[in-house]
Amino acid sequence: MRNHPLGRTGLFVSELCLGTMTFGGSDGIWSQIGDLQQADAERLVGQALDAGINFIDTADVYSGGLSEQITGQALKNLQVPRDSVVVATKVFGETGPGPNARGASRSHIMDGLKASLKRLQLDHVDLYQIHGFDPATPIEETVRALDQLVRQGHVRYVGVSNWAAWQIVKALGIAERWGLARFESLQAYYTVAGRDLERELVPMLKSEGVGLMVWSPLAGGLLSGKYGREQQAEQGSRRVSFDFPPVDKDRAWDCVDAMRPIAAAHGVSVAQVALAWLLHQPQVTSVIVGARRAEQLADNLAATQVALSAAELAQLDQVSRLPAEYPGWMFARQGENRRKQLAGAPG
Repeated sequence: MRNHPLGRTGLFVSELCLGTMTFGGSDGIWSQIGDLQQADAERLVGQALDAGINFIDTADVYSGGLSEQITGQALKNLQVPRDSVVVATKVFGETGPGPNARGASRSHIMDGLKASLKRLQLDHVDLYQIHGFDPATPIEETVRALDQLVRQGHVRYVGVSNWAAWQIVKALGIAERWGLARFESLQAYYTVAGRDLERELVPMLKSEGVGLMVWSPLAGGLLSGKYGREQQAEQGSRRVSFDFPPVDKDRAWDCVDAMRPIAAAHGVSVAQVALAWLLHQPQVTSVIVGARRAEQLADNLAATQVALSAAELAQLDQVSRLPAEYPGWMFARQGENRRKQLAGAPG
């Protein structure tokens, strides 16, 4: 298990991160994603830690807070030293009936962290993330509130999830201007069949030194190998009951068709190839994997040992490549000569 620095910080996190969305399954959508209770969830946490994972991600809205509660109790029951695990959680979603029990306002952020710390049984979280963009709250208010939590010692680092590139850059500019804690990570959807963030977000992340945490790396199970162009998933599979995230199915099937022979050549699962592709992307800091069963987690963990060749990566790039969009195709056309100069070509 390799470790990477989180953004521009000196904090190192494992290349795989244990996601806890399958913990709790209280009702509604959460029961469709996963309903692991304390004992089963605890076994998965122990399995992940034994494999070298030091990074655990949760959120206050997962199963109405039950995911945080189960995660915190698992760390306590397993007697995990606090400094050996990086705990990340998120705030933004609705946690109560009132108009202020949601969003990225100072009020909701402060209340949210207090409640999360209580459920997790911790005195601080290592990474506190804004779970979505709040059109009702000025970005400066959000950034200042997070900085206050860092200064108080309740939060070590701050990040963001599901924001656009311009929104993140604006927040980084505000933080730099006023000497505030900056976003060190973005948690975003990214798969070989869904490479949309490569248009704007990946160049921004590289430019600004922001780390990338990947959620739903198997596209909600679509890239697990259980699905195909002519292959129906078994009843009870997550995609049958919860068809998310949105994916261009034709492109996804093309990717699956390309990954099957690669998986066979390596003697691994299609899911491992999909995860390995992400682990080969230089912009990826950590890939979040969630599981309902120990064997499912073991399969995901084994992806760290899959070394894809340059030819295999090129093949997957070809079948999954995004169609050109403006202004990208103008960048490619107008910048060609300057790229040659940077490469040291004569001319």
